[in-house]
Amino acid sequence: MSASVVSGERRRRHRRPRSRATFTSVLGELLLTAGVLVLLFVAWQMWIGDIIISAEKNDQGAAISRQLAASPAPELPPLVENDDGTAVYAPVVPAKPANTQWLAQMHIPRFGADYNKGIYGGTTRAGTLDKLGIGVYTDSKMPGEIGNFAMAAHRTTWGKPFNQLDKLQLNDAIVVETPDGWFTYRFRTLEYVKPTQTDVLLDVPQVPGVETGEQYITLTACSPLYSLAERIVAYGVFESFQPRAEGPPKALTDPPPPPAAPSV
Repeated sequence: MSASVVSGERRRRHRRPRSRATFTSVLGELLLTAGVLVLLFVAWQMWIGDIIISAEKNDQGAAISRQLAASPAPELPPLVENDDGTAVYAPVVPAKPANTQWLAQMHIPRFGADYNKGIYGGTTRAGTLDKLGIGVYTDSKMPGEIGNFAMAAHRTTWGKPFNQLDKLQLNDAIVVETPDGWFTYRFRTLEYVKPTQTDVLLDVPQVPGVETGEQYITLTACSPLYSLAERIVAYGVFESFQPRAEGPPKALTDPPPPPAAPSV
């Protein structure tokens, strides 16, 4: 027998039949591919996209702050007597914004020196929260006005402006920047409530029918993370108004104090 015949016999013995693609195998591969795509989309929506959107919102906020700083400063408001007898500038209360209309910029040094998020009218997801950022409740008072300046924002996805509400420390500054100047509030307390507990938005949070003459700020978001079960609520009280002609308040020029040491 010739060598070529033997070689041919060996090739025939070692040649394996090709497997044919079946409906089940094709479907399995398609489902696997779809699963990978879904996971990639979730990762984008919850982490990567959030980082990019948050950075873009901060950049937009910084541009707005620069534009406000470059504009001619309004005339100084009148001086009024504070509770302790000192003279302070009367707050220039801005007009209530229409739905999706820009109102101000929010600075929270505890969240980083670059934290600069826009505040807009309304709290619908489609109109304000998903596309723009922080939303003002319809019945909210305005910055510097007696009562409760109440807002909502996402804690996850869409740039998550209120992602770090639980990181606030007592007396942390919450600064609201308008064309007329800066309203500084100081954080006081944090709590978790049911979504139906709307009394946190009252002029005096959770105390219906009472007037104290105080100015409050309330920040709300969903809690826990990636859930709608509860609401996380951060409360603060008004400290001062700094006219634009006087430059930024110390709350923005001085670094925030370090986080408090854990209790033992």
